[in-house]
Amino acid sequence: MDGKSRLIAGAMSGTSADGVDVALVRVEGRGLQMSVCLLHEHHRAYPAQLRESIGKIRRDGAAPLAVLAEMGREISLCHAAAVNEALLAANFGAGALDAVAAHGQTIFHEPPNTIQWLDPSLVAAEVGAVVVSDFRRADCAAGGQGAPLVPLADYLLFRDDKKNRLMLNLGGIANVTFLRAGGTIEETIAFDTGPANCVSDFLCRDLDPPIDLNGEQAGEGRSIEEMVKRVLAAEYFSKPPPKSTDGPGMIELFVTAGESNTRHRLEDLLRSACEVGAEAVARAAREFLPGPADEVIASGGGTKNLTLMRLLAERLGMEIRTVDEFGIPSSAKEAIAFALLGAATLDGLPGNVPSATGARRGVVLGSITPKP
Repeated sequence: MDGKSRLIAGAMSGTSADGVDVALVRVEGRGLQMSVCLLHEHHRAYPAQLRESIGKIRRDGAAPLAVLAEMGREISLCHAAAVNEALLAANFGAGALDAVAAHGQTIFHEPPNTIQWLDPSLVAAEVGAVVVSDFRRADCAAGGQGAPLVPLADYLLFRDDKKNRLMLNLGGIANVTFLRAGGTIEETIAFDTGPANCVSDFLCRDLDPPIDLNGEQAGEGRSIEEMVKRVLAAEYFSKPPPKSTDGPGMIELFVTAGESNTRHRLEDLLRSACEVGAEAVARAAREFLPGPADEVIASGGGTKNLTLMRLLAERLGMEIRTVDEFGIPSSAKEAIAFALLGAATLDGLPGNVPSATGARRGVVLGSITPKP
């Protein structure tokens, strides 16, 4: 590839496992000169049974092989359908697409071991395009955490000559990217701070719908201070970066901290989950960043949790903006990030940021499955 204009569909399914977000983008240039234009975004929800299966496997850490294989097929067909729906809505034929860049569904992440479940050959067959997938493993092979992988996009889209910016992604897990004013990509710092939505999603798993809409129930609750303290006393939160984590581990910390003879109201548990997430971000900003941020810019599903956002603003002592103010829908940001990573892979250029993941060197990320 020569780095000229490419139409790429970035596809992302986060640890919340609610479905697939697709960003249909036009990528111009190559390397650190890449620019991106969002043409269309689309979300396709996972069927309830698939979402439940993913959640169960992640909680249990095991599954029959037949179940695992069938789940991979369903995940892949959902990814392909989401991409095809996005192309149709944007009036593009399948032949116009240069590639699909698909993260896959994380079902296990404990570096150096990681599994993002996807059958790229099936996606390629269903869409009729090249598929770039399995982005984490190359970084892990180079000694990195395989996460976070969004810093390249953060640097390309949000670096500023005069302002220190703290990018805050609130998915199942919260991660931060610190962009020093006028800094190089080699100076970028990024890491997972702890839970954002994963604990709340776990607590709401039996509700209909299985979410705390807008963080309303958390807003009505009272923090269980001893539980919050016990969770934040875990080694992960004081461990310096580079570091990454996953939802099941954070959920286990929360559940273990809550084991007592006292039954807690759901509202109080949800409020406590938000307190943990907000304090973990604030602690990380105080202890692991080289200086204060002039702006905090948030993205991800957690931006819809008004209780979490309010607590974050209080802990950080400043207004939190969202990427929507910069013309990028919060729901599409991670999918855009993987489209850019896919473009870098097609160009044979590194997509990881070693200062963020801890890898020994920059590496080309992902595997390329050819167009059928």
